[in-house]
Amino acid sequence: MKGGTVQINWHETKPVLTLDFHPLSGLLATGGADFDIKLWLLVCEEQKKGPVATYQNSLTYHGSAVNILRFSPSGDFLASGADGGELILWKLHVGEAGQTWKVLKTLSFHRKDVLDLEWSKDSAFLISGSVDNSCIIWDVNKGSVHQILDAHLHYVQGVAWDPLDKYVASLSSDRTCRIYVNKPQTKGKSSEKMNYVCHQVISKAEPQLPDDSRPVKSHLFHDETLPSFFRRLAWAPDGSFLLVPAGSYKLLPSAEPVNTAYVFSRRDLSRPAIQLPGATKPVVAVRFCPVVFDLRGSNSAGFFKLPYRIVFAVATLNSLYVYDTESVPPIAVWAGLHYAAITDIAWSPDAHFLAVSSQDGYCTLVEFENNELGSRASASVEIKVEEKKSDEHKSEVSIESTTSDRNTKAQASVESTTDDTNTKAQADERDVKEVSSIVTSSSVPNKLTKRRITPMAID
Repeated sequence: MKGGTVQINWHETKPVLTLDFHPLSGLLATGGADFDIKLWLLVCEEQKKGPVATYQNSLTYHGSAVNILRFSPSGDFLASGADGGELILWKLHVGEAGQTWKVLKTLSFHRKDVLDLEWSKDSAFLISGSVDNSCIIWDVNKGSVHQILDAHLHYVQGVAWDPLDKYVASLSSDRTCRIYVNKPQTKGKSSEKMNYVCHQVISKAEPQLPDDSRPVKSHLFHDETLPSFFRRLAWAPDGSFLLVPAGSYKLLPSAEPVNTAYVFSRRDLSRPAIQLPGATKPVVAVRFCPVVFDLRGSNSAGFFKLPYRIVFAVATLNSLYVYDTESVPPIAVWAGLHYAAITDIAWSPDAHFLAVSSQDGYCTLVEFENNELGSRASASVEIKVEEKKSDEHKSEVSIESTTSDRNTKAQASVESTTDDTNTKAQADERDVKEVSSIVTSSSVPNKLTKRRITPMAID
């Protein structure tokens, strides 16, 4: 493992607000406050202390700061959202001169800044979140609005699309996380129209106190004073759980809030199943590694019961944590990486690189050596992951609900409100399980890391 902050002219010294790797070629795309999207090729040089980024070309079309960009899972499209409601679809063209990206469509409906977006697994739809308090689901082929989700009362700063196509999730500065479930509407005799309705609204927690005093509900998430434009949440690649940033949790009513990220099990999206160890600064983004790894068998104390290991990154305003599902503490921590807030995280498709962008105008690149994160999961395990699409109940993986004596006091029940109009429909959902105990990992020892990396500058 090596790397650090790469001190090159990423976006004319302007803030770098977003980045993503192409799922096939591995090219890195960055978007910034200079209104441009730039493409970079990452290479490894033995004499260097980390990966080297080589500029390839720019995609110039936006007239304002680019807040979010994401490649489609197919690799054929790139979606980019910017200030003023701009949302652009780019298409990859392959010719004799090489590969070029050209504007395909402009998706117009958002009235204010687009802050986050995510593609559906089949690259046919995408969801965007905006400062206009709404989420919009877009039909990519038609280039039109498919559905508007406008229940939030403040900025929508994060959106996520379930890889199994059953849920979408949004996170807002109104201190709520909303989960929407697909309830298809009959369209004609043989076709159905995708239709998402509110399934859960996660907002507050009620700590269980040691005495008989009346508990006081407290918010689970930071309010609009969070010093970040983004709250980027994400689903695990197999859809088994949802990871939500911007958490602010009180162990006791009189205690100071603890910064955290929450893990929601797919089996019960009404309340957090796990609370990640508290960070000194608010968590602003999370991102899953696209590669699934074999179990190492080195730690049986993990909270996840999975036949494989999933690795994910959690970014606070100034630090980066890397976790896996087989151990409780993070496997690596980078602190003091940048002089300004971190804005986005991205993994390369082969899990060889991890990239972080910042408002200070620079990006951090981390290179993992072969098998450093583990061995890629066998074909049989990866097939099980894909089988979830056809039979979600048979292969769905649960999160272990074990609670240590030390964190019993920190157990909480989460206030989840569900639209009355959807109550009957929800009762028919067989995969909505009974509420399980919340598990907090705040009881892990003070030593949070197995390895701590000191940031370095790369010429």
